Amino acid sequence: MAEPEFTATGVRIGKRLRSLTRAGQVRINDGRLELLTSYGSEIDSAPVQAVRASKPWFAADDRALADLNGNRYLLTLGDHDPAPGEPGPPAARRFIEAVRRAAGRSG
Repeated sequence: MAEPEFTATGVRIGKRLRSLTRAGQVRINDGRLELLTSYGSEIDSAPVQAVRASKPWFAADDRALADLNGNRYLLTLGDHDPAPGEPGPPAARRFIEAVRRAAGRSG
């Protein structure tokens, strides 16, 4: 199996007002975005071309929105990239860039 293009652990994943997991995983692998629980069970996944990633208005810098399969998920990543070798989720900005890069979109 190839190395994932993007991986974030310790991500809070929510849908509407409900928290689905407080320590989930977000992966972009083989052209698919996967949202996983802390145990590795799949919450949702979709081809990265069908995913819309954005920054919510009036939200903290550690938040990103991911729209996939008709569902909107609020992802709470890090507000800044962790130091090299340190654990923690990458910045939300890096997640949005990774989705756009994997889908072949720029900007």
